[in-house]
Amino acid sequence: MFSVALILLLAAGSCVYGVDLIQPDSMIVQPGQSLTITCQVSGYSVTRYATVWVRQREGNPLEWINIIWSDGTTTNNDALKNKFSLSRDTSAQTVTITGQNLQPEDTAVYYCAH
Repeated sequence: MFSVALILLLAAGSCVYGVDLIQPDSMIVQPGQSLTITCQVSGYSVTRYATVWVRQREGNPLEWINIIWSDGTTTNNDALKNKFSLSRDTSAQTVTITGQNLQPEDTAVYYCAH
């Protein structure tokens, strides 16, 4: 029996308006495990603007996962709502995505975006 590693590549972004979104470079989890990725936000307040998580699987377009609005409510992609959830820490200016029971098909580049 062999184990297959699920590789999640993460991309940190920055834009010309002084907004920085910082997250880890990469993470590896085993199938069936959970994963937590935290995005450190600077240049805007998470209580004034929304933050979205998207992913891009190899050979596929960007796929929207979920968004956390300025008031803290979330909207989820219905196809992924039982797999991913969002939370935020307003004092630390972070937005965190948690994935449950990840599978090889969840291997992707994950982005937090403003």
